Order: sequence, then structure tokens, then C-alpha cells
Amino acid sequence: MAAIDCGTNSIRLLVADLPEPSAGPDAGLVDVVRRMEIVRLGQDLDRTGWLAPEALERTRRVLIGYATRIESLGVARVRMCATSASRDAQNAGEFRSMVVDTLGVEPEVVTGDEEARLSFIGAVRGLGADVAAPYLVVDIGGGSTEFVVGGRPTGGGAADVDAAVSVANGDAAVSVAAVDAAVSMDIGCVRMTERHLHGDPPTPEEVAAAEAEITAVVDRALSAVPGREAATLIGVAGSVTTVVGIALGLPEYRPDRIHHARLSYAEVAKATADLLARSVAERLTIPVMHPGRADVIGAGALILRIIMERAGMTSVIASEHDILDGIAWSLAQTSG
Repeated sequence: MAAIDCGTNSIRLLVADLPEPSAGPDAGLVDVVRRMEIVRLGQDLDRTGWLAPEALERTRRVLIGYATRIESLGVARVRMCATSASRDAQNAGEFRSMVVDTLGVEPEVVTGDEEARLSFIGAVRGLGADVAAPYLVVDIGGGSTEFVVGGRPTGGGAADVDAAVSVANGDAAVSVAAVDAAVSMDIGCVRMTERHLHGDPPTPEEVAAAEAEITAVVDRALSAVPGREAATLIGVAGSVTTVVGIALGLPEYRPDRIHHARLSYAEVAKATADLLARSVAERLTIPVMHPGRADVIGAGALILRIIMERAGMTSVIASEHDILDGIAWSLAQTSG
């Protein structure tokens, strides 16, 4: 099965097999291919309301490569979910037509609520028993940030896919991730950079304006979901994992070191201040930095820091598994 996540900043592919039944109910998917490309589909979308022709073309070129890889592997089922940028665009129909022509499947422009739930499903699987529930999962994307609160996965049984995913795999029932509340808010690293952080590096006044908007939106989100009552904060997506890689001082991007690493608030605040004080060229010298993320990482780190402040969280756990894995699990669920 193949899952594709098309967001505001990046487009990602996961081709995976289900774990063997003997692996146990908390086993993860068996990766065959996992790829990520920065296409900045949401370029200038916040200002214009339209997907730019050059952004659509960048996305199309990457999808051609993904389609070729999927075909070569003989993948039987493909699901592509498109999130914030394609939800907001006035020319979303043009995007859908391009995807069908290139990939051969209809992209599902998922709601913010479903995006949040899929992210939760991917993020909480495989957490150790020592990680206290309930969880607040935050998915900091390019155009939006999802806030999801839920409990520890439980074994087996049928479950409504709107609240969980359960997968029958032979005689083994894969665990269910139970979601209690979810909300999607229009703050993301690309949107906040384009709206506020114009300087290189941004000025103190620009940072203050971004902080004010992010704080107001985060407070609304934490009123909509009981995030302040959660025991553990889990952060997913590139802004979070990049901040973790920086704080760990990694000589290169290492998913195995970043996955389930825990950072304190002080470490996140330090990394955020350092990133906002640097120019894009200076950020590019950081070993873990993806070139397509350097101009927006300051805003992503700022969103994470403010979430921790407003939710009263003293630490965050990073997860390399997120909505992409949730999409794959949903494919497995519907195939039985």
C-alpha cells in the first residue's frame, strides 16, 4: 500500500507492508519506501488565495517520480491526502485534475479535523509504556497546525475510523488509537513566515507580531480541545523534528536519533531564539537543516515554543511518524 501526504510545504510518499502478526499489536508498519520532497505548494497562497503555476509544476514533477516508483513496486492500493494548501485554494480543481492525470488517483482534500486524527494515529503508535497518557499531539505544518488529544492505544476490536484505526492482520488485532478531540488552526510555518517574518533575519517587531497571532490562535485551540489536561506533548512534522535535531547537535539529519527524543522547554526556547536571530544563509549551515525548510523554520520553532508555553508543557517528544503513517494505516483498515 502507498500513502501520499501533500501539504503546504512538502509532499511525502510511504510505501509499506503490514507487520507480521507475531510482531504484536503495537508493531509499526514495515517501510519499503519513505521519501520527502519540498515543493512549497502553498507559495503565496495566504496572500493571493491561489496555487501558483510554478508550485503546481513543482508538485507535478515530484508526483511523476512517485507514480513511477509505485508502479515499479506493484502497489495495489494508493491513497493521497491533500491538506491545508489545497483546502484553501480557489483553484483547487486545477490541482485535483493535475493529480489525477499524473498519479491516476483522486486526491482526497481532507478536512482539518480528519488531518488531525490521521496525525494522531501515526504519532502515538509505538510509544513506550512509560509515556503517560492522555496525549496532546501537535502537527505543525506549512499552512496549518493540528491539535489532537487522545488516549493510549488499546488492543483490537472494531472502531469508527473517525475516532481511531484498527487493523485486522491475520489473527492479530492491531491496536486502536483513541481520539477524544481534534481541531485544525490556520497557523503554519509557511503561512506565518509569509504573513509576518519578512526580514532576513526577522526584526524584533516582526517576531512580536507573529508571537501575538500565534498565541491568540493557540489559546483558541486549547479552549477547543483539552490540551492543558494532557500528560504528554508529542510533536510531529518537519519543524519539530528539525528543532530536535538542532538541539541534539546532530552532525546530519538522523531520523533514528530524533524519533521519540524528548526536549525540555528550555531547549526548545534556546533553539527558537537562535533560529530567529539567524539569516537564511546562516540557517543553511546547520547540519540537520533541509534547504527547503531554512526560510520557514523560525516560524515553525516559534509555534512549537508558544504551544508549550500556553499548554504548560515542560517537555515535548518528537515523532517521525505522523499523518503519512496514519494514511497508510487507514488503507490497511479499509482493506481488512
